[in-house]
Amino acid sequence: MEAVSCTAQWTAAARALESERDDRLFDDPFARTLAGDTGFALLKRYTGAGTVPFLALRTKYLDDQALAAVEHSGARQVVFVAAGMDTRAWRLPWPQDTVIYELDRPALLEAKNAQLVDVPLVAGRRRHAVAVDLAGDWAESLTEAGFRPAEPTVWVMEGLLFFLPEAAVRQVLATLLRLSAPGSVLAGDMASRASLTNPMARGFLTALREDGAAWQFGHDEPEEFLRSCGWHTTKTLQPGEEGASYGRWPYPVIARKIRDIPRSFFFTAVPSTD
Repeated sequence: MEAVSCTAQWTAAARALESERDDRLFDDPFARTLAGDTGFALLKRYTGAGTVPFLALRTKYLDDQALAAVEHSGARQVVFVAAGMDTRAWRLPWPQDTVIYELDRPALLEAKNAQLVDVPLVAGRRRHAVAVDLAGDWAESLTEAGFRPAEPTVWVMEGLLFFLPEAAVRQVLATLLRLSAPGSVLAGDMASRASLTNPMARGFLTALREDGAAWQFGHDEPEEFLRSCGWHTTKTLQPGEEGASYGRWPYPVIARKIRDIPRSFFFTAVPSTD
C-alpha cells in the first residue's frame, strides 16, 4: 500500500489497544488483524504525547456522531470518506436497510477486503467498497456504486484532511456538499495550522514526511474554514472538552483564545443554508 494508506494500519493498532482495555470506549474485534505487524511498528515509530488516547477519542466521537446523525436525520446511506482500516460497517448498530459506502485507495480496500472476506455483515445491511483517489474526482465512482445524491447522507471523514493540500481539501468538501441532499450531516476532524510546525512534535512530523505521508493542511478556525466551503458547524470540540473526553483525555484543554497552539478539532457540520 502507499505510505499514506499505511497510516490506516497505525490507527488500527491504536484501536486494537483500546478494544483490549477493560474500560474500552468501543470494541473493534478486527483491529489487531487489520493493523498487522506494520501497524504496530508504525504506532511505535509515530508515538507521541497523546497519540493513542487521541485516536481512541476520535474514533468514539465519530462513532457517536454518525449513529446520532442516522437516527435524527433518518438517513440510510452512510459514506466513510477515507474509510481506512476501521470496521464501522460491521461493528456499529446501524438501522435496518443502511447502505454503507467506504471510499479509499484501491490497494488499501483490497487488503481490507481480503482480511474480512469471511466476516458477514449484519442481515439487512449492505457495504460497498469504492476505490478512489480522494484528491481527484471521485463523485461518479460513488454514484456508479449506487449512491443516491437525492437522499440525505451521513458523511464520516476521519484522519484525511491533514494529508491533503488546501486546494484538495476544498475540493473534497465541495464534492461532499454537491452530493448532499437536505438533512445530510458531516462528521470529521481537523488539525490547527500550528500542528504542522509544532517543535514538540518534530519527530512525529519528520517520520511522517520521511515515510511519504507528510501533513499538509491545518486551520486554526475550523468553523470559519468550513463555512467558506459551504458547511455550517453544529459542534466543534477539542479532545478533552465535554463531549470529546469520555473521561480519558490526560491533558488540560488550552482555551482557543490562546493563539498559535497545536491542537486538534472534532467537528460536526451540515450544509449551509446561506
